[in-house]
Amino acid sequence: MATSSIFHNVVINDSKKADAFISAIEASIADPYKTSEKPETKVESDPGKISHLIDLWKKETVK
Repeated sequence: MATSSIFHNVVINDSKKADAFISAIEASIADPYKTSEKPETKVESDPGKISHLIDLWKKETVK
């Protein structure tokens, strides 16, 4: 499990380091990076636009 390996090599020898470590954990809990919003997507159904996008993709990948 990924979370169990976080504390494997952590050595805290003084109270300043302990306070800094706790502050960092509390900050990450208060403002997590992960969001629940889904990205906007659009389904393209026009054959002409799809063909144009495929041609652009081919030009970029053939280089």
